[in-house]
Amino acid sequence: MKKGLTYLILLFVSVVLFSCHKDPTYSYGVNDVSVTQHGANKPNVKSTIEFISISYSDLFGTTIPAGNLTDLSLCYLAFGDKKFIEDLIIRNFLKKPGVIIPTAAQMNADIPAFVQATYHKFYTRDPNEFEKWQIVNYIKSNSNVTPELVYYSFMTSDEYRYY
Repeated sequence: MKKGLTYLILLFVSVVLFSCHKDPTYSYGVNDVSVTQHGANKPNVKSTIEFISISYSDLFGTTIPAGNLTDLSLCYLAFGDKKFIEDLIIRNFLKKPGVIIPTAAQMNADIPAFVQATYHKFYTRDPNEFEKWQIVNYIKSNSNVTPELVYYSFMTSDEYRYY
């Protein structure tokens, strides 16, 4: 019995000594890198009047008449769902006569240049390579994409609300 107890104690001590050890810390020598895109950090939200007047100017190339701005800003402030009213304002602007949008033929003639110009027009920055590839590829693979649809998607995005 004494020999069995000695083996049991020896087994217990060896398990405790050899099973509890700290894993080594691995260091790969890689420096931390902060990845940002120049111009994409826009901390300020456009006010109601800024959003409406900039949207109008982007689409018509002129300033919005004061009466129209007042009417639209009152509607905007009176409505609870801001994203919905922004959507309606942009749709309304895109359907009005006099809106300056490239034709589908102009868009399809040079899609990368169209995408580049659209980023400059609405986001005041260059697209990164992935953004450019994604939108160019989408336009090329979907024949029902129109310049109005592209403009609508840019103007209703979250980034368009910031400057």
